[in-house]
Amino acid sequence: MVEIEWRRLRADELRERAKQDAIVILPVGSLEQHGPHLPVEIDSLLGEAVALGTAKLVAESEPILVLPCLWTGVSEHHMSFGGTVTLDFPAFSAVVTGIVQSVVRHGFRRIVLLNGHGGNDNGLRVLADELSPKLNVPILQMTYWYAAAEPIAKILETQKGLRHACEAETSMAMALRPELVARDRIKLAKVNRPPEMDELVGPGIYRWRSLASLSSAGVVGNPEAATAEKGQRLLDAICQELATKLTNKDVWALPWR
Repeated sequence: MVEIEWRRLRADELRERAKQDAIVILPVGSLEQHGPHLPVEIDSLLGEAVALGTAKLVAESEPILVLPCLWTGVSEHHMSFGGTVTLDFPAFSAVVTGIVQSVVRHGFRRIVLLNGHGGNDNGLRVLADELSPKLNVPILQMTYWYAAAEPIAKILETQKGLRHACEAETSMAMALRPELVARDRIKLAKVNRPPEMDELVGPGIYRWRSLASLSSAGVVGNPEAATAEKGQRLLDAICQELATKLTNKDVWALPWR
């Protein structure tokens, strides 16, 4: 099988992949609390798994590489629970910019910022907007549960989409690393949940809120509905959907300058 992990290749091999116009995926995760039953690495674990699974499918038709996952991101809203390592936006921007600039300097032209943590979404969109014209490359930004929203919704039984330490994330963790899921503590995630902004006033209004103001357990969603079988179906469906999008010629051919 063709190697897809950037870190496992030599510099001369990477130079050759640049000549082949390989897609380069940077998975961006976080290190933050995930309720009473999941470890703090979940967003990075899932984000990297999705990136690698997607790349394996894409590699059947064109060259692609996956960088090591950026393991921390913008997670101030989780800090009150402990266990979280966060970057402010200037630091986050500087790290992502440095990585992307390095990749572009080596000749790669198709860059994907693949997000695995909700708190990174706005920042990565801004960075894609700023870096594309600055570096003269078409940078894609994808948050995997938005890019694969339709297949995710078809599989979940108690949620409309992926939330936090929820039915979806807990199921995928059970499929990937079952030993990391404290199943006997899942019941502790069942707490009264205050309403979210759009539930009270409708969509279109944003205000920063800590995760603790939404859930005293640090969970949004229903991990009690999680199963390993469901988690594997989710991972397979997400990777297939993302691979389909990345191999769509229009994604890269549409005019953007």
